[in-house]
Amino acid sequence: MFVENLSVFDELAYFLASLSPKKVLAYKVSPKAQERVNFLMDKNKISGLSASEHEEMERYMVVEHIIQLAKAKSIQRLNIQNK
Repeated sequence: MFVENLSVFDELAYFLASLSPKKVLAYKVSPKAQERVNFLMDKNKISGLSASEHEEMERYMVVEHIIQLAKAKSIQRLNIQNK
């Protein structure tokens, strides 16, 4: 018997995608959050980030990863439903 090994990211992505695939695909971060990410990315290129800013950026990256996984799962669900 094969048991799929899911990461916590995969589990959350599956959960989000199961709620409403179309809503997941339409999701975008708020302008305020995007502005903060852009600021951190620019600052990192120019002068580097403090430890707390680096941790903040890593949290944004984790959330982005989860959202991308959820969007991929949502596309799969929609493709299956449309067959």
